[in-house]
Amino acid sequence: MDNRVEVRDFLTTRRAKITPEQAGVPLYSRRRRVPGLRREEVAQLAGVSTDYYTRLEKGNLGSASDSVLEAIARALHLDDAERAHLLDLAQAARGGAQPLRRRKQARELRPSLQHMLDAMSTVPAFINNGRLDLIGANALARAFYAEVLDSPVKPANFARYCFLDPRAREFYPNWEQAADTVAALLRTEAGRDPHSRALTDLVGELATRSDAFRTRWAAHNVHVHVTGSKLFRHPVVGELHLAFNTIPLPGDPGLSLTVYTPEPGTGTDERLGLLASWAATPVAQGGSG
Repeated sequence: MDNRVEVRDFLTTRRAKITPEQAGVPLYSRRRRVPGLRREEVAQLAGVSTDYYTRLEKGNLGSASDSVLEAIARALHLDDAERAHLLDLAQAARGGAQPLRRRKQARELRPSLQHMLDAMSTVPAFINNGRLDLIGANALARAFYAEVLDSPVKPANFARYCFLDPRAREFYPNWEQAADTVAALLRTEAGRDPHSRALTDLVGELATRSDAFRTRWAAHNVHVHVTGSKLFRHPVVGELHLAFNTIPLPGDPGLSLTVYTPEPGTGTDERLGLLASWAATPVAQGGSG
């Protein structure tokens, strides 16, 4: 991906999102030609010259010091995910970003990781990479994500399922929100690993085949997905209200473990039990294989 274009579009979209009122910039009577802040206003808030900020926004981020980047992040009211993305873009502009080390066989896990997943038998647990490939799962997660796993394209991929499989709009009752999150996660990964050919190919495929993805990708939103709750509508057992926690696996750079647990008082624990029973049947095992 072209780092200069990424920098330009990210800073431009962030500048357009923040209003003068939010930034504490005095309003004048003359008509504004931009929806958010002007470049000179961002420069003033960050304590740099307008010419210098303009060069940065045009993609020349490699010369910016960490203190300048922090000042720009404050001026644009960037959240933690956006700030981290800005730093990733700057690192890539300096020539310091290298492809993350991936396992040669992306669909294979170290045996100890699969054993860990299998030990968590009462909750769905799975491992994915930053490209949102589903790398490994326990039995309950395989039943939970049966539709994702039956894709003819391997490895199974959450983004491809979300945007290209029509069943996803039923599986995710809040599909718009899910789609926003998926696109933002891929944009975040693009900042961390800008040299990934596999990621570039996936983004190209999704942008070509999905208007919904293309619109979201152009928004340059980023997201850190570590904890929260989600609602799913599983085709076998119905609605599942689940809390999730996601943690990176330091011994396997680029991989993360996610565990779903039922929200109390929703009946999800009983429905997960039904899903586990269904997963143990020969029909289910054959259908999800």
